[in-house]
Amino acid sequence: MRPHVLACRLDNAGDVLLAGPALRALAAGAAKVTMLCGPRGAEAARMLPGVREVIVYDAPWVAFDPTPLDRERTLGLVELISRMGIDQAFIFTSFHQSPLPLALLLRLAGVPFVAASSVDYPGSLLDIRHLPEECLHEVERSLSLVERAGYTLPPDDDGRLAVRLPQGEHPLLLEGPYIAVHPGASVPARTWNPERHATLVGRLLEEGWRVVVTGGPEERKLTARVTRGRPGTLDLGGRTTLSELARILAGARLLVTGNTGPAHLAAAVGTPVISLFAPTVPLERWHPWKVPHRLLYTPVPCAGCRARVCPFEEHPCLGGVGVEEVLEAVSALMEERAR
Repeated sequence: MRPHVLACRLDNAGDVLLAGPALRALAAGAAKVTMLCGPRGAEAARMLPGVREVIVYDAPWVAFDPTPLDRERTLGLVELISRMGIDQAFIFTSFHQSPLPLALLLRLAGVPFVAASSVDYPGSLLDIRHLPEECLHEVERSLSLVERAGYTLPPDDDGRLAVRLPQGEHPLLLEGPYIAVHPGASVPARTWNPERHATLVGRLLEEGWRVVVTGGPEERKLTARVTRGRPGTLDLGGRTTLSELARILAGARLLVTGNTGPAHLAAAVGTPVISLFAPTVPLERWHPWKVPHRLLYTPVPCAGCRARVCPFEEHPCLGGVGVEEVLEAVSALMEERAR
């Protein structure tokens, strides 16, 4: 009999999207794949092919602004999982995260088989303690974990990111070809100067492009600052769900953004990405996966710092990237897409 598998990824939407190929590998060999995710990743989880059910838990050991441990909610999660008949659980983490708190909860719930990547000694909490190569992309890291348990992608699956798209288009979408610009990020150190974004939008308008500027509910002021109400622009800051954003990015000729979730969402719908990539995390692990892309940044000795806020006023890794460099990347990607 094929197992009921619980796939766990407790952080942000982009992280959940990067686990997508591994979840499809699980779905190819399992009777059912249920996903356990955090509140920031729930909508992305519901968009992933192969996922049948989603449960949400706000893990206090994951977020940068964690909520206090809620005893009743945590024990409720243990009880819920214990009733689900889970046969196997896979905990997907980035290299700096520990899977062991969740592994302990899964053992309390009676899950008989738990697998995860862990640099910490797990004792009896893990049946598979995986130690992936450090240079692997996050997609490959997740795939390498499930492969240890015998799960592989079907022969006709190319291993790209993928999401289920909603029907139709956003009712406010501009007519004709457009470029999408997403100026925000959940980590301030990964954002380009807003005024440069605004200048970039102006130059794209001069070159005849329509520009859609996107952002979350908390980024409305930022998107308004970037669009400036100029004809030919559409400010969608705080006006889309994640699935609607996916549809918008699917219609764009390309996306300009930082190393943030929408870059992975664009990759999931096959849209080329120009990534203003602050190398606070390794490029080889987090670049847009299997789509044409350009990574724009200035090499700095502090690369890999994992800083949330850059301590240098000039923000050297992104401050050295000019508008002209982005425009050149736009032209190069457009030529590549035309070929």
